[in-house]
Amino acid sequence: MTDATEASPNADNLAEPLSPLVPDFPIVTGISSQSAPAVAPPPAVDSRRSTAENARRIARRHVVEWVVVVIFAVLVAAGLRTFALQAFFVPSGSMLPTLQIGDRIVVIKFGYTIQRGDIVVFKRPPKDTGTQDKDLVKRVIGLPGETISSRGNTVLINGRPIREPWLPRLSGLCAESAENIPITKIPEGDYFVMGDCRGDSADSRVWGTLPGSLVVGRVFVIVWRFGHPYFHWF
Repeated sequence: MTDATEASPNADNLAEPLSPLVPDFPIVTGISSQSAPAVAPPPAVDSRRSTAENARRIARRHVVEWVVVVIFAVLVAAGLRTFALQAFFVPSGSMLPTLQIGDRIVVIKFGYTIQRGDIVVFKRPPKDTGTQDKDLVKRVIGLPGETISSRGNTVLINGRPIREPWLPRLSGLCAESAENIPITKIPEGDYFVMGDCRGDSADSRVWGTLPGSLVVGRVFVIVWRFGHPYFHWF
């Protein structure tokens, strides 16, 4: 439908007298009845240039996104390392055969409680002069407020022998004839720790009880052993 409506040749037009016969010229508005000259189209947009600009814009956006992702990942990793999780390298054999030399272990640093049998990583106590390692790993045997001693190879807590289901069968260098634990009252807030390799471990039997303030965290998984991924949960 158009804005103007042509009159039908059959329509009744009684109000107007018949006009003389005149040639029927085409009706045009504002231009000559001759054919209009061809109008040159507007200059075409360089599509290749536009495509290249879009590609560069998308590439820049992707770079910015990746930078944001990397920064976020670094911040998260730093936060986890500081407050939640941290990985450590086992440098010695004092926890053989439970922990092998070169194992990579991960400790949880918050939201845990220390129980007998837990393996913990801790800062080297000042009285431990037998190593220069900054961080050590041992197993918790005695808890705060308890009295610990030994009878032969049996550990006594408050005068009663305890079971050590976590302790593997010891042989060779790790075996010894006695635990050599004198009667020791563990101060509140301290722990008595020992290596699983009882015959080759400098621990609380040598340098005394471990202040809880030196504990970094509790070991909960081994993630690397003998040069390849290895997972063992505690």
